[in-house]
Amino acid sequence: MDDFDADEATAAALGRAWLADDGWDLLTRLTELDDRLGGHPGDRRGAELVADAFEATGVRNVREEPFDVNRWSRGRTELAVSVPDRGVERSFDAVALPYSPAYEGEAPLVDVGYGTPEELDEADVAGAVAVTKTATPPDFGRPYHRAEKVGHAAAAGAEAFVFTNHVPGQLPPTGSLRFDAEAAVPGLGVSRETGEWLREYAAEGARAHVRVDAETEPGTSRNVVGVVGPDPDEAAAEDEVVVLAHFDAHDVGEGALDNGCGIATVAGMARILAAMDLDRPVRVAGVSCEELGLVGSEALAAALDLDGVHTVVNVDGAGRYRDLNALVHASEAMADLVDRVADAAGHPVAVQERPHPYSDHWPFLREGVPALQLHSKAPDAEGTWDRGWTHTRADTRDKADRRNLREHAMLAALFVREIAATDVGRLDTDRVRESLRESGADEGMRAAGIWPDGWD
Repeated sequence: MDDFDADEATAAALGRAWLADDGWDLLTRLTELDDRLGGHPGDRRGAELVADAFEATGVRNVREEPFDVNRWSRGRTELAVSVPDRGVERSFDAVALPYSPAYEGEAPLVDVGYGTPEELDEADVAGAVAVTKTATPPDFGRPYHRAEKVGHAAAAGAEAFVFTNHVPGQLPPTGSLRFDAEAAVPGLGVSRETGEWLREYAAEGARAHVRVDAETEPGTSRNVVGVVGPDPDEAAAEDEVVVLAHFDAHDVGEGALDNGCGIATVAGMARILAAMDLDRPVRVAGVSCEELGLVGSEALAAALDLDGVHTVVNVDGAGRYRDLNALVHASEAMADLVDRVADAAGHPVAVQERPHPYSDHWPFLREGVPALQLHSKAPDAEGTWDRGWTHTRADTRDKADRRNLREHAMLAALFVREIAATDVGRLDTDRVRESLRESGADEGMRAAGIWPDGWD
């Protein structure tokens, strides 16, 4: 790309963005809300706040687009453990995981380590409560998602599933068990400290009593969509860039890092993009129900002619920490573009080429739309996908930083400007499929129920 300092409009927009607080203001308003889980009142208000922020930053034709969702409501959750040989009776703090069915029962407690198929077979979890870790095995080669773990546990005959955090601080984690559908077995999240007790008690032949009062019922959520750059109605085929971030969050915390920072970054970059001379229309979207299985992005993709979508930029995880990560999902052209822009901006960006299906780019990527996901990682994180405080009650606004929001909005806007000016080419879906198979992700996707029909 040319040195962006030579572009007066871009330089002026970046200069204004250095002092702008669009992102921080949106993050603040969102984190003040109770329960932004998809289909709930906080989700509805969140959509209104995102629409207001988009309009204030110069996005045109802003509108809300409703869609149906299986709304999940959390009720009471109980976990008690007994060790008959020693007379131990203890209760532990636990949270039900979204799409857990209502349940009450008692069963043996079995430690299954990381919950890999091999560990499940060795442990024999049929009729038992399976206790597994949130983390991925060190030699696994790819992220091991909870939806895969619970799918394998249910297939092995587990009665219930307990997800133990690897982050200290008495923080029970949450996260959806399925994509927009009730799971086959109940699932609970418990803290790292509780997990240590459960594994010790499991070795002593303990039994667990589990109760989940939860409900899954039809509901409605909405995406927020607008446009910057040229008018899409006047653009040629395959001419639209889609930039999106999800604004919903799990109801156990404020959802500041996941993904308040992401949608805040989009609000900041929208003001910059609105002032740029872009080569293609850019559709800016705040989507909901990502945490319930990408329901909002599925609705957005279904409403668009994907043959007319040039690329998708998914801002999920950006704005949290200083160092930006770019996931290019098997696109060499996108990797080259990211390196080119990062070098010109003098900002280091780590690039990862392996695709994954667990964020809002997926409904586009599986149809061959090139995808860029912008993420960031804490300096002391154990791995690329270490969730840290996210999906717990510790995901609060005090952990966010205005500087990160501003810098990532500026850099993301430069990425989008270059994407809009570049023919990155459609992705061969066979390449995406084979890349997922090479990493072993296909097995987990089948267990999670998300391997695309016809890909076999």
